[in-house]
Amino acid sequence: MRRVAFSLRRAGWISFWIQLVLAVVSGIILLFAILVANQSPTQGGSSGVEGGLLFAFAGLGVLGFSTYRAFYHTRLSQQLRGPHPGRPSRGETMKQMRVSLIANMVGMLLTLLGAEAINGILLAKAVSQPRGILEASVNVRDFVQPLDIFIVLANTHTIVAHFVGILCAIWLIEQIYKD
Repeated sequence: MRRVAFSLRRAGWISFWIQLVLAVVSGIILLFAILVANQSPTQGGSSGVEGGLLFAFAGLGVLGFSTYRAFYHTRLSQQLRGPHPGRPSRGETMKQMRVSLIANMVGMLLTLLGAEAINGILLAKAVSQPRGILEASVNVRDFVQPLDIFIVLANTHTIVAHFVGILCAIWLIEQIYKD
């Protein structure tokens, strides 16, 4: 029981801090992208990544829940070290690990869907970029913008954070069933 409690505490804190830092960085980047896109006439509302942003924000929201779950693992660790009548069973502990694992997998799925949408738009922009900058019909929105790359970066941070959560949950499940 002590070994599982120690593993929960250690993995919970590691996962919590990694996910928290990556969530904050991703959130700041996405908010910056939204603010700049709404104020910049060259970005306008037709950059094409809005659908991907919806999934990116959904994945970020689930990351917030996953970060809370990682913190909850540290509290669960304290309960496991507590007196026997209030201590959660192996089954209850496994149920908590499953919730965390499923949350991270759903968050990663949403974020990957956002990444696919965003990357598809960026590929289309890159392939169809006008060859001559001085042509009269050139629209700046047709070029890949630095803001587009910021959105890809934020999405990548969110994917990595969910991956860390998945790794920790799987490792903890292994620790719970280790005899």
